[in-house]
Amino acid sequence: MSTPTPTPIRPAVNAWNAEYLEAQYEQYRVNPGAVASDLREFFSGFDLGRAGGADSAARANGAVVSGGAGAVTGEELRKAVGVATLIEAYRELGHTAAAIDPFGREPRDPSPMLNPSFHGLDDRDMDRAFPAGSLSPDGSPMTLRAIIDMLDTTYCGTIGVEFHHVTNVDEREWLMERMERTRNHPPVTDEERRHILQQLQNAEGYEKFCSKRYPTTKRFSLEGGESLIPMLDRMIDSFGGFGVREVVMGMAHRGRVNVLANIVGKTYEQIFTEFEDAWTEDNALGGGDVKYHRGYSNARQLSSGGSIWISLASNPSHLESQCAVVLGKCRAKQRLSGDVERSKCVPILMHGDAAAIAQGVMAEVYNLSQLEGYTVGGTVHIVINNLVGFTTGPEDARSSRYCTDIAKMIEAPVFHVNGEDPEAVVHVARMAVEYRMRFKKDIVVDLVCYRFHGHNEVDVAAFTQPVLYQHITGRPSVLANYSAKLVSEGVITPEEKDRIAKEVESGLDRAQGAARQKPVDPLADPGLRRWEGFDNQFTFEPVDTAVSKDVLEEIADAMGRLPEGFTPHEKLVKEIEKRASCVRNDLPLDWALGESFAVGSLLLEAKVVRLSGQDSGRGTFSHRHAVLHDFKTGATYVPLNHIRELGVPGTDKDFGTICEDGPFKGKPRQAKYCVFDSPLSEYSVMGFEYGFSMASPDMLVMWEAQFGDFSNGAQVIIDQFLAAGEVKWQRWSGLTLLLPHGYEGQGPEHSSARLERFLLLCGGAVQNMIVAYPSTPAQYFHLLRRQVKSSFRKPLVVMTPKSLLRLPEASSRVSELTGGRFLELIDDPMFVKGQADRKGVQRVILCAGKVYYDLIKRRAELNRTDIAVIRVEQLYPLHLEELQRVVEQYPKGREKLVWVQEEPQNAGAWQHMFVTLSQEIGWNLPYIGRLASSTPATGSPRLHAEQLEEFLSDAIGPSPVAKVPAGAH
Repeated sequence: MSTPTPTPIRPAVNAWNAEYLEAQYEQYRVNPGAVASDLREFFSGFDLGRAGGADSAARANGAVVSGGAGAVTGEELRKAVGVATLIEAYRELGHTAAAIDPFGREPRDPSPMLNPSFHGLDDRDMDRAFPAGSLSPDGSPMTLRAIIDMLDTTYCGTIGVEFHHVTNVDEREWLMERMERTRNHPPVTDEERRHILQQLQNAEGYEKFCSKRYPTTKRFSLEGGESLIPMLDRMIDSFGGFGVREVVMGMAHRGRVNVLANIVGKTYEQIFTEFEDAWTEDNALGGGDVKYHRGYSNARQLSSGGSIWISLASNPSHLESQCAVVLGKCRAKQRLSGDVERSKCVPILMHGDAAAIAQGVMAEVYNLSQLEGYTVGGTVHIVINNLVGFTTGPEDARSSRYCTDIAKMIEAPVFHVNGEDPEAVVHVARMAVEYRMRFKKDIVVDLVCYRFHGHNEVDVAAFTQPVLYQHITGRPSVLANYSAKLVSEGVITPEEKDRIAKEVESGLDRAQGAARQKPVDPLADPGLRRWEGFDNQFTFEPVDTAVSKDVLEEIADAMGRLPEGFTPHEKLVKEIEKRASCVRNDLPLDWALGESFAVGSLLLEAKVVRLSGQDSGRGTFSHRHAVLHDFKTGATYVPLNHIRELGVPGTDKDFGTICEDGPFKGKPRQAKYCVFDSPLSEYSVMGFEYGFSMASPDMLVMWEAQFGDFSNGAQVIIDQFLAAGEVKWQRWSGLTLLLPHGYEGQGPEHSSARLERFLLLCGGAVQNMIVAYPSTPAQYFHLLRRQVKSSFRKPLVVMTPKSLLRLPEASSRVSELTGGRFLELIDDPMFVKGQADRKGVQRVILCAGKVYYDLIKRRAELNRTDIAVIRVEQLYPLHLEELQRVVEQYPKGREKLVWVQEEPQNAGAWQHMFVTLSQEIGWNLPYIGRLASSTPATGSPRLHAEQLEEFLSDAIGPSPVAKVPAGAH
């Protein structure tokens, strides 16, 4: 017999109504197994409440007891249902009435469902006993008054909790039990309270000292949010209790220096050196950054006696941009240590309330949280909720109740905690850590506090927030209130309170004096730990990147070897066979093979390779096929992970160790090729890979754009981190960007990777990036290998091909991989091989990339031997010495020199080359190419062809088979 669907009389949390329950209750009395488990539990408690157990429990509480266990009435069921729905309403909506405002103001729009009358209950029911389910410690009924008191204390105190959007039953029950068992107010020992007081004193003492000694200096103080320090202190100590060895943190600028000093362990001497602007050693780099954007790393002592490594990432003013970077850095550390459980290195991200919901990258970062290629096993998010963003109030900053509502997209529990209750703050910190370590998921803590000053210390916040700052002005600090409480309760004496404050101030005073006498380097050495042995000095010294033919054959064999029963797509069968035989048969190698051999050879040298981006497994242009899919089952297979036996990082079978048995006995284990198709995001994914590269200098880390122009979706990462991070923060990265680029008449959207933008970002004494436009698979092969095998690390930006992927003229031979190296400049093969005499050259063309093949094709059509075409394969750093040597081999080479490109005049590399050559060696460089344009390319295939013919005619000569368009110049 089917169970009728209930129709609620009024909205109820579980949609039960009395009529439905009466029918179900009758079934239950006949056969308890005939009803659902939640109803069985409810009816069991209901019967207990109506029986003697309820009588005794209620009388013990002085309650009025409703009649015994006779016939059930509809009214009794309605009341019991009302209590059950009230309990659920508190669990779901108690946060709307929670006392989380630091100024004690009434909650905004508390839910009417928290009123007993909404559930059909009134004052006459307050002392009646009702089944309370899991709310009751021993399962016995409780009076309604006791139930409401417990719910108010748990869910409407200084902690408000949102967890009903979490669909996982285990997580919900764990959170509920954890909070209701302690009523969200676990006992705190006097020793713990003194420790909290010390943390608050450290936080406030630092800010007060700086406000007196540096009154006009911007520092973006933590004042008003000092409870962040005991919160982080408890989190890190709790993580240490779980065996965590490293915590990677990210935060914006407000409170950063305080966190650096009191949590990370940057010394006051280092900080005051920055305040005094006394460190000049690094000024030659022409960069640096302000103190409230810099990061630091250090070992922090735990209460257990051990230590944990803490690193706070540097961050620009693009507030949430560091979030993805921190997660990538954490993932790399987990990968390198073999932390498959993601329990040894964990991330903490701190956000401002305005940025937490308004910066789009946050949605991207949350989306990464459970994806295979990007998960870090859960992040603890802390929102330092100042109730205002610069001058923008919450009513103008978001459309939802809370700034944390965006976290609900991944069902992350959210704790809202009043920053004026440091004991509640510490309790929430411990719960957040326990949840993250137990469930390996994100959790959010909304620390509701305030900003004592305006946006900075000299800003007048009352201009735009007069009412808010009436509450703030003259308000006692959280330290003042908490210390007064501890004195009144006899935990400390007034003399102890004063002594603690004086010790903090005298320590700061001594540090300032020491920094003035002897400035201290404020930055951590970038060459420590995993970076030992690397440097940041670019050099043109040749790097041995060639590999033996035996190695190439071994890789080719693996590319042609499939698991038993694996069925590839029928169109890939011939391609797989070609890959397997290409070395033995000395077949031309295309771009995909050049890349595969670079990756495979690095794997055999125990170098992990990571590639991510949209469609990276197959390749946007269906060329890579690094990940094969079984046509029948959908199972995946990565051939390059089966060249030899895979090593397991962090174990005695790590990559590079010798296989002891099996088909690869006696050979070193290979590293892994990690290929991930990313979500449709550039900002967060590139940021993630940048962070990954910062912690893994011995890996090849690549991010590929679906099309090159999609990289501009991550412009913040490119501008603020990739290009400037080395000079601003002395942080090194070897991230490689693969950006498909080339003009093929497909319109303005996917023609240009905006080469000119990257070149504009290059410069300075440190030679901050490498920008390359290789023209052959062999060049690409050596370039990728050089990125890992060189002694220095720089971000590498590669213009990768589209049409050249399969152009026969753009192929390479096996001998070019077994010999040679990456050439920053390639002289014209026609003259190098003696096919024509250099003495007859009347024009020397410099170019880069794909246009080279258009130029030599036109030259061959016209049978011209008086034009040399030289390829500049690395545009920055430009190998000027080699360029001079090659050009001066031609008669009057520099006088006959021109630059040809397919990009418009205001794009591409010409302006960079023109300025560099004129400034560095005094050469002029005339331009041939498309006219300047505000759009990368025309959308008309006909006009594209006309433009191509026009500049090829200017550079080489008119086509013998095509008429030059009218108006050509």
